[in-house]
Amino acid sequence: MKRIVVAVAALSTLAACADASAPPPTAAEAQSACYQNYTVEGTPTVTNANYRSWRDFPGLVDQQRALNNLRAAMMAEGFSNIGVDAAAGALTAVQVHSIPSRAPTLRVTARRIGNGTRVDAIFMILPGQTTDSALVRRNMCKIIDAANI
Repeated sequence: MKRIVVAVAALSTLAACADASAPPPTAAEAQSACYQNYTVEGTPTVTNANYRSWRDFPGLVDQQRALNNLRAAMMAEGFSNIGVDAAAGALTAVQVHSIPSRAPTLRVTARRIGNGTRVDAIFMILPGQTTDSALVRRNMCKIIDAANI
């Protein structure tokens, strides 16, 4: 048990170091609503980790246009097998991974709210996997911000 605790502590330290080495956000990125709404749930490498963010787009009433833009942005960021459920306003994709059954998943929704659209995204990785949180934040926000291009 003591070895497990030490191993988990070492992995947590390595994960923190990986995040510290990521380039800092640009001024525009730091001001973005998506950047400010970003959260991480779970403990990478130990439990499922969910990286989430969202943004409101007042005045964006064409949900289909938003979904098309989001799909194109997901493809540009390297996601594949993108499933589209237009009725639900949802996209689901996987990131290429060496073990297909453990591929990280990205889910994005575009919902009409009043006179606008809210876009939510969640990137999910499984226990034993790790990623750079700053990189996930940057790429997730690129996708979310593409809804209103």
